[in-house]
Amino acid sequence: MDSETRPSTWKTLLAFSIIYFVWGSTFLAIRIGVHEVPPLLFAAMRFLVAGLVLFGWMMAKGESAPSRREWFGATVMALLIFVGDYGLLFWAEQRVPSGIAAVMMATIPAFMALAEIVFLRSRQLTVSLAVALLIGIAGVAVLMSRSLDLGGAVIDSAGAVALIFGAVTWSLASVLSKKLPLPGSKVVSSGAQMLVGGLMLAAVAAGRGELRQFHPTAVSRGAWIAMVYLIVMGSIVGFTAYVWLIHHESPTKVGTYAYVNPVVAVVLGYFVAGEAVGARTVVGTLCVLVSVVVITTAGKAKTA
Repeated sequence: MDSETRPSTWKTLLAFSIIYFVWGSTFLAIRIGVHEVPPLLFAAMRFLVAGLVLFGWMMAKGESAPSRREWFGATVMALLIFVGDYGLLFWAEQRVPSGIAAVMMATIPAFMALAEIVFLRSRQLTVSLAVALLIGIAGVAVLMSRSLDLGGAVIDSAGAVALIFGAVTWSLASVLSKKLPLPGSKVVSSGAQMLVGGLMLAAVAAGRGELRQFHPTAVSRGAWIAMVYLIVMGSIVGFTAYVWLIHHESPTKVGTYAYVNPVVAVVLGYFVAGEAVGARTVVGTLCVLVSVVVITTAGKAKTA
């Protein structure tokens, strides 16, 4: 990159700090919120507001609105990412510690690698990749297994399954994003997806009766602060920093957030929320992180 166009170091460090630490902290903010606000409604509120802000900001700047085909693509993505992945994540965090939820979500690169091998044919199943996938599976097994005597509580089975399905839906969305018609602007595309996803989550929440369970006056200040933090820092500021980095740094460097976020989430869960970190958590987390590091740094050799 030309030195004249390279952004200042402090801007780059700030952007990396945001996607590392802010995104890592969102798991704790979610856990705080879903203990007082019904989970899918909480998710709907977050993404509806963030989507309106991002999409409205782009329209005010004169960006082109999505075409009918692009709205269709955004709707499919919203169903997989916001209803599938985030909906399941918010629901699971009622039952699973925030740090462990982040570790389970860190398996997304493993499922993406499998999708690239099976569906896109853009990656080969090398020995190192196969070993990395097996290590990641072993890490999840350690967290879920009742037969391993590692101390500490086994994570809730329903919550763990929900998180795995959430990781799978995100991976499917990543594969389909290369095929679906989506707006050229990443910010317009994400704003549209958040907006549609928020509306879908609100509909599902209403169907589950969550609106009747929600009593705003009974929600503590801490939960409202968590909501504002997720909207402003997690969605708007975090996504803006991510898009900026994608335009100025290599995808490999930017992708390092995938194995920094879980560490941040586990540390915050331990020190702020008093979540247990025993041998089971440490071993399972290390296995998943080793798997993610290998998968995200390995070359993507195309098949012949």
